[in-house]
Amino acid sequence: MAQQNSAFKVYCKALFALSVMLPFSAQAEDMQKQKQNMTQTQASQPATDEPAKKQPTKEELFSPQSISKLSETYGYLIEKSLENPILKLNMDEVIKGMQDAKAGKSAPMTEEEYEEAISLIQEYAFQDMAAKNLNEAEKFLSENAKKSGVVVVEPGKLQYMVLQPGKGETVAEGMLPSIKYTGKYIDGNVFGSSDANGGNAIPISLSHTIPGFRKAILGMKVGEKRRIFIHPDFGYGTSGQLLPNALLIFDVEVTDVKPEPKEEKEENADNMTGDADYDYNMDATPSDDEYVSQDDQTDQTEEPQPEPKNPTAQPNYSGSNSQPYRDIPGR
Repeated sequence: MAQQNSAFKVYCKALFALSVMLPFSAQAEDMQKQKQNMTQTQASQPATDEPAKKQPTKEELFSPQSISKLSETYGYLIEKSLENPILKLNMDEVIKGMQDAKAGKSAPMTEEEYEEAISLIQEYAFQDMAAKNLNEAEKFLSENAKKSGVVVVEPGKLQYMVLQPGKGETVAEGMLPSIKYTGKYIDGNVFGSSDANGGNAIPISLSHTIPGFRKAILGMKVGEKRRIFIHPDFGYGTSGQLLPNALLIFDVEVTDVKPEPKEEKEENADNMTGDADYDYNMDATPSDDEYVSQDDQTDQTEEPQPEPKNPTAQPNYSGSNSQPYRDIPGR
């Protein structure tokens, strides 16, 4: 379990550790974006006689009135950054802890005790969420299988429905399809999309994707669109940086199909291991589109990763962006 929920722990620790720094970093980023947008807008518009907005001086920024506003806003942003689906902190006690620290008083827990408690909370929260998501996934697939137009590929594990038929080349083993896709959870939250690639289709090697995705797009024709429903056993399970044991729903369109390059096909054939169970080496702390097994970790520096890279809006536990890739050929 310690390895499986490593990414979950990283997220939780980051959430707590960065709660103080987040207001400043987020505000600085917003200010930079606003400044860039303002510069671009001014460059694209004709000059006017309106005077530019006066920026506050150093003296004004450090005045008691300015510090008072900044302090209150800082506290507001800290409270917003502490909104956490895992642990609801008592804000009155958070404030008391800050006041006690300022007064030189001791904390009610040592740092070691605090870390141990947070670690256990993360463990329990992870287990509860994984169990809840698994139950919801199985219930959804059971009911979804009864709907008209739903094709069951693997009972209770993998389903799809055709949204639009195609007429072109067919996706088969040894082929390299180019796809457009959007990945969602049951609640509709998007965790990944080819829109982040400028809306352009992405070539995807069938041997470098999760089992459910590979099985479901086999047989698709160019121009066809499918909605794919993947049980966590055929997806990321409790590994990776998505919600643990989440049902994955992909809307996929195949835009092109070509033979897989010979060198990549030969390499994949050498590493084929069938559809056996697998696990991920979470200690490798992969990026959103890099899921590395312990077997293949040594090959990571030698093999190119799937391109193009997916967006990385993580860590964001409510919905990270992720392509349906992983570096375990043929599984």
